Amino acid sequence: MHRAFFTRHYDLISPDGMIEEISRLDESTAEAIVTIENISPSFMGYQIPQQFIMFNIKSTLAQLGLEGQGLDYQLEPKTFSARVKVRLRAIGPLAVQLLQLLESGAYIGKLFAADERRRVRDPDYLTRMFGRADREGRPLLSLGGLQGGSDLVLEKVEGRAIAYLSLLNGCLTYDPAIKGFIPSLANALKSPAIYTREWLKIHQRWQEDTARVVSENDILLVKTLPLHIRTVFGRVVQELLPEGIQHTSASVLQPDTYASGDVYEVFGSSEKQINDIPLEFYTLEPYREYVFFADRDQLQESLEDPEILFKAFDIAPAPRHHLCATYIVKGEQLKNLSPLDWVSTNPRYNDFPGLIHPGRQALMVERYISEQPSYPFLKAIEEGTITSQGILLLRHCPSPLMKRMLLGDQIQRCLKGIYFEFPSLSFGDYFSHEDRSLLHDLAKFAVPIYWCDRASRKILQYVPKPDKDSGMFVPLDQVETFIRATSFGIYGSNLMEGEFEYELAELLKGVLAMRSEFDHPLFHKDIPLALITGGGPGAMEVGNRVAKNLGILSCANIVDFRAKPDSIVNEQKQNPYVDAKMTFRLDRLVERQAEFNLDFPIFLEGGIGTDFEYALEELRRKVGSVQPTPVLLLGSREYWQSKISSRFQVNLKTGTIRGSEWVSNCFYCIQKASQGINVYRRFFSETLPIGKNGPIFEDGFVATE
Repeated sequence: MHRAFFTRHYDLISPDGMIEEISRLDESTAEAIVTIENISPSFMGYQIPQQFIMFNIKSTLAQLGLEGQGLDYQLEPKTFSARVKVRLRAIGPLAVQLLQLLESGAYIGKLFAADERRRVRDPDYLTRMFGRADREGRPLLSLGGLQGGSDLVLEKVEGRAIAYLSLLNGCLTYDPAIKGFIPSLANALKSPAIYTREWLKIHQRWQEDTARVVSENDILLVKTLPLHIRTVFGRVVQELLPEGIQHTSASVLQPDTYASGDVYEVFGSSEKQINDIPLEFYTLEPYREYVFFADRDQLQESLEDPEILFKAFDIAPAPRHHLCATYIVKGEQLKNLSPLDWVSTNPRYNDFPGLIHPGRQALMVERYISEQPSYPFLKAIEEGTITSQGILLLRHCPSPLMKRMLLGDQIQRCLKGIYFEFPSLSFGDYFSHEDRSLLHDLAKFAVPIYWCDRASRKILQYVPKPDKDSGMFVPLDQVETFIRATSFGIYGSNLMEGEFEYELAELLKGVLAMRSEFDHPLFHKDIPLALITGGGPGAMEVGNRVAKNLGILSCANIVDFRAKPDSIVNEQKQNPYVDAKMTFRLDRLVERQAEFNLDFPIFLEGGIGTDFEYALEELRRKVGSVQPTPVLLLGSREYWQSKISSRFQVNLKTGTIRGSEWVSNCFYCIQKASQGINVYRRFFSETLPIGKNGPIFEDGFVATE
């Protein structure tokens, strides 16, 4: 698929072809061999029967009365070229003069591949384009106005969408000076860069009162309102013209037609006026259709099925350590991917020299960006080659250095989702600080990003927590829950589960049950709950398991604790009860703790990590970064005294916590679920003495009865 946007040409049409040799049969007839080069490798004419290929003569020639019909087609897909035998017929004296002047080297027409699979069959495909515009503000499809115009009649005829373009009263004729212009025109045809059709307007005159009647051996030029086409090819339907009337082979309107597709050339013999021009339509390559994501029902439905996405990633080319990307704009495309539809690159690690060498740094960054597999797709969007909205599939989460492109205006309009399989090429499932910054910026700019997580076999969306500079990857059906939830959390040892599961389950059951009793900003019947842990084994697994069993959103902030040389840390594999998660590399351990953002922490027995987490929750309340909400300490009073009291009393005696002693009234030691439920009930009913004006407890915590 991606090969097609390395060429400027659409896949249903070729570039203009040049006369290689020409032989005149009489003054009004000739045969020419036309060679066409630099055809797109995706040209559909290479794939369909030749009976569906037609030669389309240049409209400049057709408006002077020169008709051209392809007689024989020799297509050479290996050299991206073609040789076409064309019968040229002059209709009228101007065309006779022009035919005598045509020479080798003149560019006279192109090929059109009328692929039946691409024929528009439903008028609704076209009507949804009315009122829409491209990035330059030009209508996608209209006749005489942005909204489409009442003169454009769409019907379904014989299984295809047909537009009937009403003709204006009158016709076009030429002034006598056109005869002197034709030799110059014949010379100009040898330069494909010269846009000759506009030159004809100098000599064309509108005869409003002239009847639109075709005379034998003459060309009739009729007009419609200005036509805009950006989303499809249009082609005049010969069999729907009145009997005795034909249109020239300049019958194809390209998708770069705007405010100019209004002159049509007909010939033949009929006593009746021609009143309209019937057009049929052929779709563009999917990524050039200007199709809106909201209109792609099948694609949106497919993106909700994890197995379709996992299958798409399985199709990506090997080896698995290479970066891969592809851009998807329709459901059928997603379901039928092949390895050739992906761009794959082999990354090589390079140290950037830094700001001490700004020139080299900038050059290496630009080179790095251009080597990313998503670059050709994003560049094509920037340049307008890709015009349809769609989603980007990436084997790995995009590099933070791609942020400039991903947040660009045009890309933001087209890109409606990023799906990746692995967070990092070098670090597996763990995001860097820069990665998380990119995720947050993408969310702010309304570019959704999704993790196709093989561990859970689910699609997880990155969702920022409201009013926080952090977020998590959340299952699609839990996004609203995560955004609105009040957060409880479990801190404790990764080495032991302890005997807390029953009491913890009873505590959370009681919390769920009493929501209907209160109308607190953090706690009432309409606010869901989330429970957050570190995602590992031991106490963390207990917390996630209890949450999962109770239907509470089970979340985790997971650190890369994989074994490393000289490290004294236990492997902490993710427990199987996590729904939503964020991951962190080990060097961002402290940053990870800051992103727990718990409303109601609960501590189980733990070691050095738990001590650190306790100190952070204590500090948060002291400095006012969080409100003084109650923190539960589940376990015996003696255990928590040995952990906390001596440190608190030393600080108390030395005066180093002067004015902050009240923090002790935020921590509540409990042994039973009922005690914790009572603490919460008093807090939500605003009868709990907590905060700056509350009492001081010498143990550093409140020992509940």
